[in-house]
Amino acid sequence: MYGWWWRVLPGPWWVRLLISLLVAAGVVLLCFTVVFPHLADRLAINDGTVAT
Repeated sequence: MYGWWWRVLPGPWWVRLLISLLVAAGVVLLCFTVVFPHLADRLAINDGTVAT
């Protein structure tokens, strides 16, 4: 898959690297702003089970 990605991208290696880093940063940003907050409502991470 990564070889395919590298072959599909245009330009010299430094342009490919820059595009890959921008895409990776976009995926991380999308995960932190959309995916993780959406999943946090459905997970019982903050539900404590120890009574005081």
